[in-house]
Amino acid sequence: MKRFWLWAPLIGFVIFFAVVASGLLKPGDRAIASKMVGKPLPAFDLPAGAPGRAGLSSRDFAQGGPRLLNVFASWCVPCIAEAPVLMELKRRGVTIDAIAIRDRPEDVAAFLARNGDPYDRIGSDTASRVQLALGSSGVPETFVIDGKGVIRHQHIGDIRPENVAEIFAELEKAR
Repeated sequence: MKRFWLWAPLIGFVIFFAVVASGLLKPGDRAIASKMVGKPLPAFDLPAGAPGRAGLSSRDFAQGGPRLLNVFASWCVPCIAEAPVLMELKRRGVTIDAIAIRDRPEDVAAFLARNGDPYDRIGSDTASRVQLALGSSGVPETFVIDGKGVIRHQHIGDIRPENVAEIFAELEKAR
């Protein structure tokens, strides 16, 4: 019995380590999906996110066909990575609007000059109020909005070439 008590702490540590390691090795759902999917956009009216551009309002989404709403920032590295894919989507006829998060209009303009400008309208959300109302937890995130202003899909993270088919499928479902 004395030997057992000598080994008990080591056995306990091994069991504890195995439990912790199994939790770390299991891939978890790292994405926090918005509870707004399937609901109308929250009401907002944002000033222009870049000089000489139109601002963005929730009313802009209440007419026309489905479109993308991209939440981005000029200081966001993954936003730079997704810029060529957004340009390709625009080239293929997708309407894309954007919300610039915690950014200055001159920085947004410089970002667009460097990386391309796929956006029809850009709103400035300096305090992230609209971002939070959308249920967005980071940048970049992209929402598919139908022609009635209802959020139909959320893509968390940068859109990569392998995601383009999914985006087109979601736009088609939103028709």
